[in-house]
Amino acid sequence: MPSPASDHVCPALDQLAAQRIVILDGAMGTMIQQLGLAEGDYRGDAFARHPRDLKGCNDLLNLTRPDAITAIHRAYLEAGCDILSANTFNATCVSLADYDLVDRLAEINRAGVACARRAVDQFLAAGGTGPRFVAGSIGPTNRTASLSPDVNDPGYRAVTFDDLVRAYAEQTDALLEAGADLLLAETVFDTLNLKACLFAIEECFQRRGRRVPVMVSVTITDRSGRTLSGQTLEAFCVSIEHADLWSVGLNCSLGPDLMRPFVEELAGLVPTRTSCHPNAGLPNAFGAYDETPDQMAAVLGDFARQGWLNVVGGCCGTTPEHLRAIAAAVRDCPPRQPPPPSSWARYSGLEPLVVRPDSTFLMIGERTNVSGSRKFARLVREGHLDEAVSVARQQVESGANILDVNMDEALLDGPAMMTRFLNLIAAEPDIARVPVMIDSSSWAVIEAGLKCVQGKPIVNSISLKEGEALFLEHARLLRRYGAACVVMAFDEQGQATSVEHRVAIARRAYRLLTEQVGMPPHDIIFDPNILAIGTGMEEHDPYAVNFIEATRQIKRLFPLVKVSGGISNLSFSFRTSEPVRRAMHAAFLYHAIQAGLDMAIVNAGQLDVYEEIPPELLQHVEDLVLNRRPDATERLIRLAESLQQDQGRAAQAEHAWRQGSIEQRLSHALVQGIVDYVEQDVEEARQHYATGLAIIEGPLMAGMRIVGDLFGQGKMFLPQVVKSARVMKKAVAYLMPFMEQEKGAGQGGAAGRGTIVMATVKGDVHDIGKNIVGIVLGCNNYRVVDLGVMVPADKILDEALAQKADLIGLSGLITPSLEEMVHVAREMQRRGLSLPLLIGGATTSAKHTAVKIAPAYQHPVVHVIDASRSSGIVEQLMQPASRQRFDVQNRAEQAKLVEAFQHRQQIHLVPYREALARRFPTDWASVRIDVPEFLGTRVLGAAAAGAFPVQELVPYIDWSPFFMAWELRGKYPRIFDDPEHGAEARRLFDDAQGLLQRIVQEKLLQARGVFGFWPAASLGDDILVYADRDRKRELARLHTLRQQWQRKGQEHFFSLADFIAPADSGRADYIGAFAVTTGHGAAELAAQFEAQHDDYNAILVKALADRLAEAFAEWLHQQARCAWGFGREENLAREDLIAERYRGIRPAPGYPACPDHTEKQTLFALLGAEQAAGMRLTESFAMDPAASVCGLYFAHPQARYFAVDRITRDQVEDYARRKGLSVAQAQRWLAPNLGYDPA
Repeated sequence: MPSPASDHVCPALDQLAAQRIVILDGAMGTMIQQLGLAEGDYRGDAFARHPRDLKGCNDLLNLTRPDAITAIHRAYLEAGCDILSANTFNATCVSLADYDLVDRLAEINRAGVACARRAVDQFLAAGGTGPRFVAGSIGPTNRTASLSPDVNDPGYRAVTFDDLVRAYAEQTDALLEAGADLLLAETVFDTLNLKACLFAIEECFQRRGRRVPVMVSVTITDRSGRTLSGQTLEAFCVSIEHADLWSVGLNCSLGPDLMRPFVEELAGLVPTRTSCHPNAGLPNAFGAYDETPDQMAAVLGDFARQGWLNVVGGCCGTTPEHLRAIAAAVRDCPPRQPPPPSSWARYSGLEPLVVRPDSTFLMIGERTNVSGSRKFARLVREGHLDEAVSVARQQVESGANILDVNMDEALLDGPAMMTRFLNLIAAEPDIARVPVMIDSSSWAVIEAGLKCVQGKPIVNSISLKEGEALFLEHARLLRRYGAACVVMAFDEQGQATSVEHRVAIARRAYRLLTEQVGMPPHDIIFDPNILAIGTGMEEHDPYAVNFIEATRQIKRLFPLVKVSGGISNLSFSFRTSEPVRRAMHAAFLYHAIQAGLDMAIVNAGQLDVYEEIPPELLQHVEDLVLNRRPDATERLIRLAESLQQDQGRAAQAEHAWRQGSIEQRLSHALVQGIVDYVEQDVEEARQHYATGLAIIEGPLMAGMRIVGDLFGQGKMFLPQVVKSARVMKKAVAYLMPFMEQEKGAGQGGAAGRGTIVMATVKGDVHDIGKNIVGIVLGCNNYRVVDLGVMVPADKILDEALAQKADLIGLSGLITPSLEEMVHVAREMQRRGLSLPLLIGGATTSAKHTAVKIAPAYQHPVVHVIDASRSSGIVEQLMQPASRQRFDVQNRAEQAKLVEAFQHRQQIHLVPYREALARRFPTDWASVRIDVPEFLGTRVLGAAAAGAFPVQELVPYIDWSPFFMAWELRGKYPRIFDDPEHGAEARRLFDDAQGLLQRIVQEKLLQARGVFGFWPAASLGDDILVYADRDRKRELARLHTLRQQWQRKGQEHFFSLADFIAPADSGRADYIGAFAVTTGHGAAELAAQFEAQHDDYNAILVKALADRLAEAFAEWLHQQARCAWGFGREENLAREDLIAERYRGIRPAPGYPACPDHTEKQTLFALLGAEQAAGMRLTESFAMDPAASVCGLYFAHPQARYFAVDRITRDQVEDYARRKGLSVAQAQRWLAPNLGYDPA
């Protein structure tokens, strides 16, 4: 998708768009409806005898009532519109066939342009100002190429790509012939339809030798943010980025308010202009649109002020009055400045796959290939395509990022089967979300596949085997279809096997593709041929090392291209020995990835981890792969053999307080948190009480009142309250079926004290604190609606309105969540809500709430420091009298905090250049630098070698934070002696020990991790990480921040880069990194407890998983120090480890010394954390699973932890430049550290 500097043949339009926001017209259909035309108006004299009813065929009015259409256009011009959309939206043969008017297609389109042109001429002749433009409107047709209209046959299509290309080409020819200034493909609901349209438009441009600007506008069908055919907005943009577009926009389906998040998203996605022409709200019960001109103008004016728009107009329900108000609202707003085009490789299915510089290795699932999978081939041959689709699903579920589909078999009709299979998987969203690789040696099969895929696929492959002319022809067609392509290392001489021949082909192909086809480098994927080794033929021995070296050289020559290959070819000679094949693949991948391999066709469910290959097998395999000895094949043949694994289980007991009345027993169970008899006792209570509601409002709430009182008086502690809630939940769950029956009999329902909607904000996965607050409030008879984690602002607010909430509670743990909370507050203000907003979570504070969140929302915003305060705060906010008093007090406190913050902001921050000059000094000539015993990564807890033993981590647990999570303050083990809550701490600890024992014995949580070492050097405040000891290839670059706050007596300003030897120091230094998790299995185990209404154990699981993750980090740091050499000199007790009395530090992104969470991306890519440890990052860079830790290892003898704290604009600008971010993006991620107001 070219930038706005692209050469379009309409300079006047380009000039106008550079000066201001361009105004597109409004709805044609709405205006036609207002005319109240009858059948006779549609027919006129020319169609008086036409056999079909014609009323509703609005395009025909271009011929029969040109006066009416011209008058509508004229009204829009007088309202201030710059672009008129010709009345040709449905003037394709596909749509006109419904009226039997296909033979009048060209005439209707020409007349449509003529009506608009006539209106422009009349307007200018009457003294109107120009220029004004006519756009040929091209609608989506009434058919969809990606979806089946037959629910019984998901592979059926009512229209084909070729049908649509013919239809759109006919219309485009007519519009261009009539003199349209530009083309507008609008209301796109299926990207495949649009791709056919763009294909046809390009064909017409080439045939006619004339180009005009092309605008595209997509329809997001509902709040899910997807098109009718299922694509996300970003996936849609990726799918059409090949096209030369003047603008990309959104229209129809939604009113401006609901379109807001998508307009904002689009503004950051496309490097060309953006447009927005929404409906006048949503249709009412009578199909009319109620949003007034002023209402629409207010919202769209705000979009313009936010910098999101280049073109604005209206769709259904809008009139010249709407457009007049909209034009006035945006008149003084400058047009959006598009971001520069991205050089990242991007592919898409229903969802985007963006290959960033720090992305992990991509797996292309190979089992949907008839040449590579006997099972898949049999299913396809026998027509069991439902089962064949399940093979595709299994590949995606096993982690395939891309799905390779190949139908090259002699007995198959390749094009037909490729079409059928791709149509079938398009109907499966869980499969269709990933991009497709269309794999064939037949161009006919490839082209058939390209005509079925709405996303941006990869074609595998083209080559120079049949010369340059055919290569260029196919490459140009691939570009027009919108595909990336794999280029095989073949030319007229045949298959390349030497390094030199492979690289020479890559050089030649790259030049042809970039210079003659205009293909961006990031859309080129070279496959330098992975060929079989171990065949017994000596000339085959170097094939693997030649591939690795060719990859290294290709990536050095062309850094933006990708390199791929088909891994199974390598081990063909050992196809009868699965362990050997898998080891060969893992070892080869390890070395090839180090050389620059970006992706490979693999069986996603059967990849071994390099570090877990038994040493003897690894040595034999690497002898063969790396061609280290002439007898490697024979030795590996003699070695072939297999292994196996195991698992196990346990149980529990009771007490004797069962003599009291049913009320006493229920109260006792609630206060003591005993669940063993709750169902039995509640059933007995049913025999004594008239309704289930009476039991809840009677003995159960009486018991919970005691719990609330004891908790409020500090005589009961949080763990006990959570246990009490578990009993209450189980009791209510048991009563629910009976209460439903009672409701049916008209016996009513309970009224709670109020409703609180709670959520962990978008981008954050942490929820322990939120869950605890929810339980405390639930115990106090509030209705809590918990929306879970990663919840976007719109969903929180929509649900709050739907649930008639009295308050909203937001939670978050990572610092980017603080910005998201500000966003939620702004949205509450914009949408006119008046509910109190509660803020909580580990990184939140009363000060941040007062300074950043409260100013964004005029109603009460309250920071809740811990769960024990939540009930009292909510109670005060729920009562009108106390709410006002509380709000006044809260605002007074916040005013003091703001004043203190502003006073603190007056600290002295030295200029960034001065801070750099006063960096922490090291005598690099003499400082001790130890060399790690290995370079690269090592994986712990991979499936091949069995799970990492969790019991090894238990001695490393620091229990003090565990008690703090339960709001029991004190240091372990002294907390047990606390006179106030020591006994409860002991009980909690015993429960934790019991559950921990079960976790260890039954292997309920899985510990996985990866760590590694690399050569490194500092360059300013960056740390360069190298691929090997030669330090010739930079593997990654870590970006650090430097202190600038001049504290009393401060001599030096620290940055983590200070602890790594500079590149020009003459010393060879190293850096380490790690990522560990003990969260695999935690969510599932917690869900099991929650399903049993056991919140206590559900929270206990998550708290233990967190502690184990920190313990894993401590244990691994000890191993890393030993592997680095200096740790072998340690003689530290467990307490010394927890107190960190050792050499070296392990700072983590998002913490004070390294506050930028986005650095986790580089860290994860360096470690391959997603593949090695099953860890992923959310959009806000929270780690998932939540019980995860990552960080860097520094070995400098004087390395220490520090806080970067506040920084100045000059450092932020330098940091943004180094990271390749805009200053605004850098400010967003560093918001808590800014020592200035970015506004």
